Amino acid sequence: MKHLELLAPARNTDIGIAAIDCGADAVYIGGPGFGARKDAGNPLSEIERLCSYAHIYGARIFLTVNVTLEDSQMEEVHNLMLQAQQAGVDAFIVRDPVINTWDDITVPLHASTQCSMRDAAKAREYASLGFSRLILERQLSLDQIREMAASAPGCELEFFVHGALCTGYSGDCYLSEALSGRSANKGECIQACRSLYDLVDSNGNVLVRNKALLSLRDFNLLSRMEDLAEAGVSSFKIEGRLKNVSYVKNVVREYSIALDNLIEKHPDRYARASFGKVIGGFVPDSNKTFNRGYTQLYLDGKRGRWASMEAPKSMGECIGKVLSVRPAGKYDILISVKPLKGVSSLNNGDGFCFVDGHQITGFRGDVCKGFEIQCKSVQGLKPGATIYRNINAAFEKELQNNMGSRLIPAGISLKINGDEADGYSLEATATSQDGRTVCTTLDAQVPAAQNKARMEAMIQSQFSKTLPHYLLSPDEILNQTKDGSIPLLSASALNGICRKLASDLDALPCGKVPIHKAARPQGPVQKEEAAPVNGELMRSKYCIRYELGICPVRHGAPESGPLFLLNNGRRFALGFDCKNCEMTVKRSAG
Repeated sequence: MKHLELLAPARNTDIGIAAIDCGADAVYIGGPGFGARKDAGNPLSEIERLCSYAHIYGARIFLTVNVTLEDSQMEEVHNLMLQAQQAGVDAFIVRDPVINTWDDITVPLHASTQCSMRDAAKAREYASLGFSRLILERQLSLDQIREMAASAPGCELEFFVHGALCTGYSGDCYLSEALSGRSANKGECIQACRSLYDLVDSNGNVLVRNKALLSLRDFNLLSRMEDLAEAGVSSFKIEGRLKNVSYVKNVVREYSIALDNLIEKHPDRYARASFGKVIGGFVPDSNKTFNRGYTQLYLDGKRGRWASMEAPKSMGECIGKVLSVRPAGKYDILISVKPLKGVSSLNNGDGFCFVDGHQITGFRGDVCKGFEIQCKSVQGLKPGATIYRNINAAFEKELQNNMGSRLIPAGISLKINGDEADGYSLEATATSQDGRTVCTTLDAQVPAAQNKARMEAMIQSQFSKTLPHYLLSPDEILNQTKDGSIPLLSASALNGICRKLASDLDALPCGKVPIHKAARPQGPVQKEEAAPVNGELMRSKYCIRYELGICPVRHGAPESGPLFLLNNGRRFALGFDCKNCEMTVKRSAG
């Protein structure tokens, strides 16, 4: 049986708890330092609180220690990891292989995607270093994933399935540092791939002006979970340690449902890596959450149009076209929209945006009726503009107020002995989904029920209920009384049995699916170094020439000659490795 894990991001503990409540099997989070998202750090007291909550469901917490480390930082990092391990973290996501030589770090180590995990040779290398899991590069095909799985049979594979995409190969991008001095390898990336650039030729002619030429759409592999599992992936990772709680709730719930559906389809092959099921709550829809448009990138080994040049920020769902814009008072305007088919009506407080030239302009709908929006005057908005809703006020309210409950199924077996004359004895046993078993006994000096069928129905009903953390259900009721009678029990007495069973289950630690551990290497390990190779600031499967339809190989376009990106007076040379179908960005001498 292969256990599949949905791995959710958390900027802080409260978001991590929300992710678990929505169905995450694991959460990755930053500690006080040394994580690849410097602005998403948390004190160890908060990490401990998150671990305690996650372990109620057998869910796991992974701490990020995935930046390049200086020799002078090693002692501080070591101490941090020892304290985090004591706080309950289940694994560390790391970049530097030297950490694998610390014998007192006993929980598994996962090789970060920052380790440039994009081919079979790298998979074999990091498997030999004692990593339990490899977190793969996003720009891979299913065939490449299969090859890496075969090359590292002793390792689990983790793959991103949703969220923002780095344009350059992870771990080998130095563009942020070149532009600002802030290194992505130190957790300080300025998101240079979302910046605006001009594309110019060697003669200085501007071919494209002021566009986010390196910005990719967001990943969405919701429909490809089965393909990934068959290729060898066991952990499905959602990007977003800087995202807000509504984003995490919505996306986690949607992918958790998809994972449940996959397991229901193949119950003999797959199971979830934690326990509990989410009952009730909102209906998720990732189209209503932050996104730049979606792509499946290179998963099928085919090149496509992956850019979000016009919208490096979230545009949201397309609503339709503006029919008219007319005055509605001294400062307001009234916008009439021709909606796309299937678009739900608009709500007061919805957020909207449109593209005006190269500028994304956003505004708030103060009063919305049907498909008319009254708001403050919006510069540049004209009939014919395509309008998007990037904040759905009603949906955000639903996410906040209708969470549902994550509950661990527990079956109850009830045995009834004795009789009315000598008194009845009830022995109730509860067995939870994760294998815990508890038993409680109630002695009741009560008369026999006159309506036996009604009493049995009441017992069935009272033992079918939800309590904190548990979804109780009666597996069997064995009437072993001397005369076949059944005691007349009150609802409060039956509820007391249920509460006692739940309390006793809580007193036992939740069972855990064993986490994969690998043997650590013996002897010294070479320290990981991060530096540009051959002056490359970025290498990527993404190609600007292909995206613009001017690729000599794929489109038969004439050779463009040298091309450059300009950003605030800085010039970067583009390179095109057509043999490997990759693009590079380098510093330009000119």
